[in-house]
Amino acid sequence: MEILFKGKKLRDLCEKQVVAKKKLGDACARKLRTRLAELEAAAQVTDLVAGNPHPLKGDRRRQFALDLAGGWRLAFTAANDPVPLTTDGAIDWPKVTIVSIEFIGDYHD
Repeated sequence: MEILFKGKKLRDLCEKQVVAKKKLGDACARKLRTRLAELEAAAQVTDLVAGNPHPLKGDRRRQFALDLAGGWRLAFTAANDPVPLTTDGAIDWPKVTIVSIEFIGDYHD
């Protein structure tokens, strides 16, 4: 799957291990690297099995999340153009092949 990033800070956090370790700590930085490798290896979002993959609700309803460590999560959106939708207007996650990393942190705070 193709991975895009919301901005430079998120790209650096995901691509530079030194930055990830400083911000997230060793365990979470390692888990982030693993989750990114799993995203790259997947053909579509529904191929993901590790990290408790799940669509989000509420104000994050168009996002999907993967668990990292220490309560932190990686949240992403569908970045296909156009975004595949179901008949009721929800994102058709099995057809998503391009994602954009939108958030890394604890969105429950």
